[in-house]
Amino acid sequence: MGTLACNFHSFFLNLSNSQTISSRKFPIHQVHYCITAATNLRLKMSHSLSSQNPVTEQQRIVIPNKHGEKLVGLLHETGSKEIVILCHGFRSTKADRTMVTLAVALEKEGIAAFRFDFAGNGESEGSFEFGNYLREADDLHSIIRHFSRANRVVNAIVGHSKGGDVVLVYASKYDDIHTVVNVSGRYDLKKGVEERFGKGSMDKIKDDGYIDIKNKEGSVEFRVTKESLMDRLSLDMHETCFKIPRECRVLTVHGSADETIPVEDAFEFAKIIPNHKLHVVEGANHNYTKHQTELASVVVNYLKAALQQE
Repeated sequence: MGTLACNFHSFFLNLSNSQTISSRKFPIHQVHYCITAATNLRLKMSHSLSSQNPVTEQQRIVIPNKHGEKLVGLLHETGSKEIVILCHGFRSTKADRTMVTLAVALEKEGIAAFRFDFAGNGESEGSFEFGNYLREADDLHSIIRHFSRANRVVNAIVGHSKGGDVVLVYASKYDDIHTVVNVSGRYDLKKGVEERFGKGSMDKIKDDGYIDIKNKEGSVEFRVTKESLMDRLSLDMHETCFKIPRECRVLTVHGSADETIPVEDAFEFAKIIPNHKLHVVEGANHNYTKHQTELASVVVNYLKAALQQE
């Protein structure tokens, strides 16, 4: 691995505010806290670190998936051989604030990052479909193969919300990535549908074959079909996580005040994933609106430590 640039100060704030998890009656041996800023500063990387940030640039890259659809992404190029792939959530894009924050945080540490749009989202080709977890895992596989063929090492995959589930599905299906970060993923995919689309929506979809989701102006944004609903409901994240190899390191980060996916889902992941660490960000909502700095510091710390173990 090449020389990494060091810029600790902006990313290791607020770590001491992490939640005391033992109060949740969770087996303490299953929970590992991310290291605090003070501890991290003592754990200097063994590699030579520059005192200045690396010169970086963003490159627009188009990569075809297995269906011939063009996936569009932005590479935060630092010149490192290693690269981290970032995966957005439901009805989101590579331009999501969390995706950009993580890419810039990695970039400032000299680690290249690639954030892209799944098929049917953002600039990428294809039709948007509800569910699609397995297909999005295949999109991610196309991205990883592209960089591997370009002699780059994809050392980690990071996903937020639905993207968190996708990276876990990927780890259970493929055996070429050994570091995974699940940010606010959902454990039970049978939940969250009626919370998002309204009470009785699941029965309506099953009876009518579909439901149209409209915006505040009354225009149809997308359609949820019975087929796509069943695709989601058939994915058992409990069984999926059991298939993740023990040598694959997994970090789950979740906000204690997540209003979209309850923090209890994070504890369920911690129970079943063998090589797992959990970090709860106290007071953070689903999008880490006021906790972007802490989220970035937690993820970057973990990925840098993982790089040292490669």
